[in-house]
Amino acid sequence: MSRTSQYLTLGIDGELFGIDIAHVREILDMRPISKLPHAPEFLLGMIDVRGTGFPIVDLRTKLGLPRVPATEATRIIILDVQMDGRTMGVGFVADRVFEVTSLDAEQTEAAPNVGGRWRSNYIAGIGRKGEAFVIILDLARFMADTEVPETTSIGAAA
Repeated sequence: MSRTSQYLTLGIDGELFGIDIAHVREILDMRPISKLPHAPEFLLGMIDVRGTGFPIVDLRTKLGLPRVPATEATRIIILDVQMDGRTMGVGFVADRVFEVTSLDAEQTEAAPNVGGRWRSNYIAGIGRKGEAFVIILDLARFMADTEVPETTSIGAAA
């Protein structure tokens, strides 16, 4: 019996990426993002979601792609990511979100280390969805070299 996993599929610069659904808290329409002074280029700023502040990472910039203006399809994906031994809430901006799909673990291949467009240490594997390839992001490695501010509760006692 083959093992399948559920992934949220999203589009970035014409490529199809997958994030393990176990990490996804919610998907939001694009909204204004409060800038942070002296933040790295990939860190767009913070947003408030029901009284909690989340740092927002631009997936395009983090992947070495040019930034583009948001469209009607642009989404913010709020995720739980393991960083420094603890779970942290982080938002990723994606060009578009498609669907939750099942990928067969036995048909998932290791990321080829050919240099290519993407830093392969961010990739957990490559899955297949019909004729398309889904690049599965390894969130822990993706965020390992990323300094982002803590998720904060707005109005919490300091």
